[in-house]
Amino acid sequence: MRLRTLVLFSIALLLAGGTAVLVRSWLAQRTPVAAAPAPPPVQKSILVARAAITRGQILKPADLAARPWPDAAISADYIVAGTPPEKSLAGAVAREPIAAGEPIIKTKVVVPGDRGFLAAVLQPGMRAISVPVDATSGISGFVFPGDRVDILITLPVPQDGANSTSGYQHKAAETVLRDVRVIGIDQRLDSKDGQAVLARTVTFEVTPKQSEVIAVAAELGKLSLSLRSLVPQKGDKSVIASIADSHDAPVSGDFTLDSEVSQLLPKPSASNQSGSESTVTILRGNGTTSVSHQPASRGS
Repeated sequence: MRLRTLVLFSIALLLAGGTAVLVRSWLAQRTPVAAAPAPPPVQKSILVARAAITRGQILKPADLAARPWPDAAISADYIVAGTPPEKSLAGAVAREPIAAGEPIIKTKVVVPGDRGFLAAVLQPGMRAISVPVDATSGISGFVFPGDRVDILITLPVPQDGANSTSGYQHKAAETVLRDVRVIGIDQRLDSKDGQAVLARTVTFEVTPKQSEVIAVAAELGKLSLSLRSLVPQKGDKSVIASIADSHDAPVSGDFTLDSEVSQLLPKPSASNQSGSESTVTILRGNGTTSVSHQPASRGS
């Protein structure tokens, strides 16, 4: 009797355990599985102006900033950060003013190579003019777009027939324009990663009158460039050195005669007699100026 009780008790335990397992499995199937959380939407960044950008300003990386922007609000004209269009903005020019924080729109900038790029670089009322240069006159290729230079001319100095030194043609160098902005080297309007380029032509941004001065100066003699510091000197002036209000205006002093460079060269005088005075005629763009010169005696 006792054995029979144990057998029945064991069978009851097995049935209870199996029932528990079946109920648990059935409940697990009826309980909905919680869905995995959806990943957050990917938010893109677009390029905006870090500070106000003026019309004609050449864009630099420091002028741009990446700002998160709702994906639904990104227009086709916006430039997404990290995409190829961002790299093409190097050296681009603002066609219109762009406020600080405003998105950079493709229609408001013009990139190098696009039609009208040079015209967009020019400030209102300014002109572009190109002059030929060589390795020496172009400062060995170390002038880049955006630099500012002085333009010098070296030319022979005509003298009156009665006052000319026998058998010698004097030469002089003169600064004809100061503080001129370079906007192009050959057909490039960017610096090509700062690499020196031996240019054949340099393009300047000048006023209409300055363009006339350069055109005449290129016919009179050899032009050279003098690179200016990025830090302007106090009291520096960016004016036309060779144009005065009157043709009879005195010489400004911005020229050097060959006899000032070397004492071995004859002075521009009528004769070698001490105390005799000579007259040197300086061609100055749209006019001439006569300068009286008193030569020093040989014993001085």
